[in-house]
Amino acid sequence: MFWTMFNSIRVKLTLWYTVVLALVVIAFSALTYFSFVRVLRAETDTNLMEMANNFVVAVTTEQGDEEAKLQPSEDISETIGAFKFRDYQFVVVSYLGNIIAKTAEYEVPGGVKSRDGAFRDYTFNGEQYRVFDRSFRVGGQGFHLYAFHPLADRIALESRLQTVVLVAIPIALLLASLGSYFLVRRSLCPVQKMSEQANQISSQNLHERLPVANKNDELGTLATSFNDLLDRLDKSFEQQRRFMADASHELRTPLAIVRGEAEVALSKNNRSPADYRESLSILHDESKRLTKIVEDLFTLARADAGQFHANFAPVYLDEIGGDAVRSIRVLADQKDIELKFDGEAEMPFRGDESLLRRLFLNLLDNAVKYSRNGGKVSVVCESTDENFKINIIDSGIGISREEQGKIFERFYRVDKARSRTEETGTSGAGLGLSIAKWIVELHDGRIELTATSEQGSTFTVYLPR
Repeated sequence: MFWTMFNSIRVKLTLWYTVVLALVVIAFSALTYFSFVRVLRAETDTNLMEMANNFVVAVTTEQGDEEAKLQPSEDISETIGAFKFRDYQFVVVSYLGNIIAKTAEYEVPGGVKSRDGAFRDYTFNGEQYRVFDRSFRVGGQGFHLYAFHPLADRIALESRLQTVVLVAIPIALLLASLGSYFLVRRSLCPVQKMSEQANQISSQNLHERLPVANKNDELGTLATSFNDLLDRLDKSFEQQRRFMADASHELRTPLAIVRGEAEVALSKNNRSPADYRESLSILHDESKRLTKIVEDLFTLARADAGQFHANFAPVYLDEIGGDAVRSIRVLADQKDIELKFDGEAEMPFRGDESLLRRLFLNLLDNAVKYSRNGGKVSVVCESTDENFKINIIDSGIGISREEQGKIFERFYRVDKARSRTEETGTSGAGLGLSIAKWIVELHDGRIELTATSEQGSTFTVYLPR
């Protein structure tokens, strides 16, 4: 249970914040403490030096007074009587080591040679003192002045400061940790809400979205990106559902026909060979239709999964277009439709020949299918500086404005009331234009419905040179 706490981002962020804050607070407190102690000790030494210098100045002044000419030792004794302070004591010693005068029962610091201007710490009767050694000459004689300052107040102040630092740091870190945990928890609360909402979203309710408290901050950007992902997933799921429904609908009709014809053929024992031939012809046509639909579905499925590998090689678009026109002529003759191909002499291109042929056949099949009897279908190929431009022009019924944006969708047919017996090829299932669009985009081109009216429609393919 204890270790599982560290799996929480809140706990991790709080710990990291506390550790960083602890390092900063400790470093700042140590710097402040040592700076304060250093200043305090420097101030002690400065005051001690000033008191010693004042004493020497006073003795020198007394010695220079001509009206009361005394011996140096007498001037020192007289002066030291005036320098009686609670926090400062003085001892004057001759160069020979004899005590000349003192303000308290202090011993001369032993074990250390006298040095002019030297500071040292000294313990006497269990108390600590700061001592300053000052050499001076009066009346031709040399003396050492020892100025004493007790350190009890300074040590007590430093001790109190240490106590404050040692107590304040843990309290500050504890309060900061609690505050950081509260802030982190509050900051991550939107993440928890998003997580709870995300756990409730499934394929059944992809319309649900994550709450966005502030779209301008990082969490808002994350929620917006996730909602955009859900939008794409919702759209993809909807396309898949519609695709499956349409595919089931398209497959159900020919399968029903096949089953019905088979049942009719098996139900009668005295049918003529002509009846059996007619039933077999219907079964053959519907099986071809089923095969085309399944092949197209398989092609689109491989394309969606990125598993379709095109075989790009140098080809000529004018030759592929001419062959497609000749192949579709049988369907055109059934409706007495005139086919016309107008292309340049040579249109070299690099692409997949079988897919490009399928592109032409799908567009021509669609044009013939929706053209009026006795109409005309033209294929016009031309080149520009950047593209090869292929126009497929039919004399059909045109496409309404509300349907123009859907014609490249899978299983979408403009005229759904057409008899299925008249439908031929793959475009009868509403997959022809979808596959054509995929082939064009595979070759880095684009396909557009450039013109449509009651006199016919024009589809234009742009392929980069």
